[in-house]
Amino acid sequence: MIIPRNVLRFEVLLYLSLLIDTLSAAFVERAPPYGGDAADAGGDMFVVLVFVFFLLLVWLAARYRKNWARWTLVAALALSVFSLFDSLSRGLTLSSGIDLFSTVLAGAGMYFSFTDDAKDWFNSV
Repeated sequence: MIIPRNVLRFEVLLYLSLLIDTLSAAFVERAPPYGGDAADAGGDMFVVLVFVFFLLLVWLAARYRKNWARWTLVAALALSVFSLFDSLSRGLTLSSGIDLFSTVLAGAGMYFSFTDDAKDWFNSV
């Protein structure tokens, strides 16, 4: 199985975007926990589960030609853009700049998933 060039670009850019999001989530300052250590651990576990879910979606789309996974990633990107607008409306900070860079990478990756040889990759199944 030879993966087309644009599908490979899609995969690499989405993985890079997820890596940046994960690293920024690891270093973001959080408000003091209201529920104690258990609530804080639950929030961290949710972030990890969402990260793993998106890794799975990228893998399914790129390696197994799952078009529904690609469209789920498009919907997640749209939600990310709306969140980014809200973040940028409060001013450009380091955190919002990192989010902007990550969203641009994800957008470029999604663009590659709908162009040239990637169209045939997802439509041939």
